[in-house]
Parts: sequence; structure tokens; C-alpha cells
Amino acid sequence: MSARRVIGVIGGSGLYELSGLTNVHEQRVETPFGSPSDTLHIGDLDDVRLVFVPRHGRGHRLTPSEVPYAANIHALKQLGAEYVLSVSAVGSLREEIHPGHVVLPDQLIDRTRSGPRRNTFFGEGVVGHIAFAEPFCHDLRNILLGAVQGCGTTVHPHGTLVVMEGPAFSTRAESHLYRSWGAHIIGMTALPEAKLAREAELCYATLALSTDYDCWRAEEDAVSVDAVVAVLKRNIELARGVVRRAALLIAKTPPRTCACSRAIEHAVMTHEIAPRDYARMQLIIGRHIPPPTQ
Repeated sequence: MSARRVIGVIGGSGLYELSGLTNVHEQRVETPFGSPSDTLHIGDLDDVRLVFVPRHGRGHRLTPSEVPYAANIHALKQLGAEYVLSVSAVGSLREEIHPGHVVLPDQLIDRTRSGPRRNTFFGEGVVGHIAFAEPFCHDLRNILLGAVQGCGTTVHPHGTLVVMEGPAFSTRAESHLYRSWGAHIIGMTALPEAKLAREAELCYATLALSTDYDCWRAEEDAVSVDAVVAVLKRNIELARGVVRRAALLIAKTPPRTCACSRAIEHAVMTHEIAPRDYARMQLIIGRHIPPPTQ
């Protein structure tokens, strides 16, 4: 792997069709946490390497609950990524966030359930607790804001994103509940993705594409797959353009100094880690925790 900046991009399969990419190839990666959603698409854009992960697999085969979030994030870390740009469809919970608008959320509310979603690399012999008060990287969000401005769409630079389990959309009562909490948008995939990215010391931010008004707005039809897909198709070129601009901006930024880059520094609580457990966690904790003595 060269010394160039490496940026992970998680989203729909069409995102990697960026003009100007060179050395384009696919790579299959295995991790201690299983296989990623699919083969990873890799390409170079000037002095930046982009690694694309189709979140739901090729052909959209995985439900939000089935996405192997830990494997996806670990695979990006293995390939040298320092940044993760997440592109996600969301429902709007606010009148002013119209379908077609872009939101750069800065807060999360977790409504996912334990079960198939692995929401941490820790456990099974290694205990750690990361700080997660600010779930998105402030520096990367500012880069995204600079990338999306001037793209011909309305961008909302802040917002609280509710992450629900899915795959069904909200009930009307739930939608009104989330509005009463002050939430702005709702989606199904930012968690545990953001938590795992923080544990991996990656800078993470979401480009949220508003596709509908969920089901709280009485004068609108309730959200449907057809409506979501129609807006996403219109926004795919926008998303590609933002990813391209953000990558070129990242190439010009100095080395990271944000809290994301040292999230594990004081997080690990376990004093004696078994060699087998350390081997599984080495990529996550190895920069701060020395290997156990044999």
C-alpha cells in the first residue's frame, strides 16, 4: 500500500463509477470478523486512493440488520483507510428538509436492537470503552460541507439522525415520537457503522440524502421503496460529485489531529489479554497496547 491518503466510501454500488479513477480493481478481503458485504472496489484519484464498499452487497442482497458492519470497517482499516464517507438514504422528520436535500448529521439516536448487528469490536476477552459524545468527525464533516456547497442542492449542515432497525419503515406513531425528540432525519445503517469506525480510529461522516417525509406528514403518501429509489437515482450524480470533491479536499489536509485518530488511546480496560484475543484485535488496539508476553 502506498503512502497516499486512503478514503473508504460506504454506500450504493453506483458510487464507484467516478470519472478520473485510475488503477481500478476489485479486491476480496477477509477479516477476523468475517467477510465484508462484497468485494471492495479500489481506484486512485490523483493522490488519493478510494476504497468503495457496497454496503448492502452487489444487487442489494443484505437487509440493514444483515450488513456485516464490523467486517466492512475492519476491511477498510486493513487497506489503510483513515477516513470513511458514508452515503445513506434517509427520511425527513422536518418540514424544511425536503426530498432531494442533503443533511450532514452531527448527532445520533440509536433505535437498533441487539442481535445480528455486531456493534463493537470489543468483547470475548478484550474490554474497551470509547468516547462517543460526538459520533461524527467534526473535521470530516467540515470537509463534506465544503464539498457539497455549490452542488446545486440545499444542504443542512447539522441534524440528529435516528437509526432504526428496519427493514420495515416507521409507524406513524413512531415518526411523530422521533419528531417530538427533536430528531431531523431517520435511517437504518449509521449504527453500528459510526461506533465501529470510532473504535477503529477512523474519521467518519455521513452524507445523508433525504428521499421522503417518512410517514408523519399527513398530506404526503407514506414512504415507499419506489419513492426512495426514484430520489436516489436523481441524486447519484450529486453523491459522486460530493465524494470526488471531498477526496480532493482531504488530499490537501494536514495529518489528522482529531480525537477520532486516538480514540483507543485510553479506552482499553483489560490488563492481561490472551495472545489469541490480541491477534484478533491487533489492528484495532495494537498502536496503543503492546502484544502480550509469551
